[in-house]
Amino acid sequence: MLRSGSSPDAFSFPFILKSCASLSLPVSGQQLHCHVTKGGCETEPFVLTALISMYCKCGLVADARKVFEENPQSSQLSVCYNALISGYTANSKVTDAAYMFRRMKETGVSVDSVTMLGLVPLCTVPEYLWLGRSLHGQCVKGGLDSEVAVLNSFITMYMKCGSVEAGRRLFDEMPVKGLITWNAVISGYSQNGLAYDVLELYEQMKSSGVCPDPFTLVSVLSSCAHLGAKKIGHEVGKLVESNGFVPNVFVSNASISMYARCGNLAKARAVFDIMPVKSLVSWTAMIGCYGMHGMGEIGLMLFDDMIKRGIRPDGAVFVMVLSACSHSGLTDKGLELFRAMKREYKLEPGPEHYSCLVDLLGRAGRLDEAMEFIESMPVEPDGAVWGALLGACKIHKNVDMAELAFAKVIEFEPNNIGYYVLMSNIYSDSKNQEGIWRIRVMMRERAFRKKPGYSYVEHKGRVHLFLAGDRSHEQTEEVHRMLDELETSVMELAGNMDCDRGEEVSSTTREHSERLAIAFGILNSIPGTEILVIKNLRVCEDCHVFLKQVSKIVDRQFVVRDASRFHYFKDGVCSCKDYW
Repeated sequence: MLRSGSSPDAFSFPFILKSCASLSLPVSGQQLHCHVTKGGCETEPFVLTALISMYCKCGLVADARKVFEENPQSSQLSVCYNALISGYTANSKVTDAAYMFRRMKETGVSVDSVTMLGLVPLCTVPEYLWLGRSLHGQCVKGGLDSEVAVLNSFITMYMKCGSVEAGRRLFDEMPVKGLITWNAVISGYSQNGLAYDVLELYEQMKSSGVCPDPFTLVSVLSSCAHLGAKKIGHEVGKLVESNGFVPNVFVSNASISMYARCGNLAKARAVFDIMPVKSLVSWTAMIGCYGMHGMGEIGLMLFDDMIKRGIRPDGAVFVMVLSACSHSGLTDKGLELFRAMKREYKLEPGPEHYSCLVDLLGRAGRLDEAMEFIESMPVEPDGAVWGALLGACKIHKNVDMAELAFAKVIEFEPNNIGYYVLMSNIYSDSKNQEGIWRIRVMMRERAFRKKPGYSYVEHKGRVHLFLAGDRSHEQTEEVHRMLDELETSVMELAGNMDCDRGEEVSSTTREHSERLAIAFGILNSIPGTEILVIKNLRVCEDCHVFLKQVSKIVDRQFVVRDASRFHYFKDGVCSCKDYW
């Protein structure tokens, strides 16, 4: 255009400036700014807005502010204010954005929905929720609360700040809900760990006639993975395939996690294999799945395949690899990979890698080596490192080292109740009543309450929740009757003793959530069925032994996913080989 002799005008510049912004070309943008000035177009509202937006998108917010301040008409135009506020928001300049908003109101420039859409994203962290609530109030007063886009942004804000009830209230009050609205609330519930509510909302969404998109399905698949909702997850998996969403890397990664965490490792691998493009996250997820299922050898083969394909590993991959080695007893291989991490891949180990290595050595019973490793660490060991050592002391019943690890770990995480419970269990195993009481006094002084154990089991597309000692389930009488029958059979099989441990099982242990879930699963299934149970805590030794014995008695395979890994119980044997 310039070479032809034609001169750009106020209609041309906005498009060219927008292109510079999209391509992040600040130098070209500055050159265009010169053309704007030479052409006398710097006072045109659309050109002004495009200039401010271009500088902001190129990260030059100071230049954007200069453009705004040097043109008197900018302070009278809502579009200029909106462009600068959105730019400050995109560059995380909270104070500047709030100042411009206040100035906008003081000068009498009208606040519209675009202004709000520029400000609300600033408030998606809890410390700025107060500002978000204030903006919401102003929206209501200004009559902007009927704008769907604005309401969607407020739902997202409340959800990201953990104020789920406020977000849901807005959602329920909306007369018409589109796909974006449903996605805002579904993803919000997913981000806040409310997986059961996600599945309920998903069913309501389908009933309302709104079709899910990849964004919806990622949240639903993640919730199915969390709950172990196998049937629902497989239905969503079919929807992914039928709608052609497989090439979407985020959906495929979520599908891999869902299938693996629901116990279908073969299907997870099938999804991984057909992905046209595998991101580093995809490889990390698949390696982690093998580790979780105790198949560390296959996970390592996959890691080698990844390296051969020229994909450079990062710290997250090494966490999964070291964890896989730990759960599979591949101690020497794990040590070798830890050394290679820095030597070959120039990656500096982080706290998570150090805790993985301590766990690796500890599970193998090499507690002295684990302690030596901690003492020789180039950085100060944190709570996770000492916690890994404490967990290893529980496995190998080393009370003296456990007391040292416990004293260290509560310096870093004094309010983590899990460590107090773990130490109490170590004392319990060693019959140290004085130690148990000491821990109980500490917990009482800190007003701690033990985290309740719960287990999920899916039946006919519905997820059933069982708490330890819970009797609120609709089939509770039948479940406890079945549990009594199983315990009688196990006691007869074990000579009225708790199998290999030679001690009677406490009444509390008899009502652990995984036992109730298994009894429910047996009650509602036919012989030959696989029963999947998801537990929030680590399976205790008593229940682990009990489930092995029950798998001898009934014609079922039990798959239990606890906080640590998967356990496959069949014919009196567990896949973990008592190494978990």
